Formats: sequence, C-alpha cells, structure tokens
Amino acid sequence: MPFILIFLILPFIELALFAQVSGTIGLWTTLSLALITAIIGGGLVKYQGLQTLFSMRQSIERGDMPMAEIFSGVCIVAAGALLITPGFLTDGIGFALLIPQFRNIARGFFAKHAQFQSVGPTSTSRTRSYSQGDIEGEYERVDED
Repeated sequence: MPFILIFLILPFIELALFAQVSGTIGLWTTLSLALITAIIGGGLVKYQGLQTLFSMRQSIERGDMPMAEIFSGVCIVAAGALLITPGFLTDGIGFALLIPQFRNIARGFFAKHAQFQSVGPTSTSRTRSYSQGDIEGEYERVDED
C-alpha cells in the first residue's frame, strides 16, 4: 500500500515543484537544470559504482562479507534511478544517496530496525569428496504403453 501512495502522490509533488520552479526561473532554465542534474548524476553514479565494485572485490579477497558495499551498491542503483527521473524531489533524494555519510546513516538505521541473515556454506572446504561405494535404491521400470 505505501508504494501505491508513493507512485500516486510523488508525480503530483514533482509537477507542483516543477511548475513553481519554472514560474520563478523560467521554463527553459528549468528544463536545462533537469537535464544537467541527470547528466551530472549519471557521471557520479558511474564513478561511485565502480569504486564500490572495487571495494567489494577487495573485501571478498580478504575473506570478508561485503555487506556495507552491497548496501552502498543498492543505494547507488536507487540514486541512478531517481536521478534519471525528471523532477527536483527525486533529484534531491538521488543526490543524497550518493553522499557516503548519508548512506552510512541509512545503513545504521536499517541495521537497527531490520534483521539480516547471511547464509553460506557451513564448511570452509572448497572440495567435495565422494565415496566409491555402491548406491542403494529402488526403482521401477515404466513402459510408455
């Protein structure tokens, strides 16, 4: 239900903000500003996404679970989606998600209010061993007729 409200109310808020800003600074300036924020945001998303992938790879090579990097990656993807959406409210939220300190605060909030569980192998061995013994079982042959 909250997502339906977001998708119904958010466009009206964006239209109202767009109309107010364009009434103040002019339509073409407002359209140019929306285009510029999308271009700058796209560049920042690409740069921070590559940094996050590099940091994630380093964590995995150390044997650590890259939970902070995964959360940052989700935030960066969300920021990219918000920044390509025309509107000033979504741009503001998108740029906020690109600030590492804001992501740290958000991660702390989610860690405090949600439970996360990582599931992994119980053994640290990467090889599998199979016995060479006989396999026991029952079977029944079924004809196609």
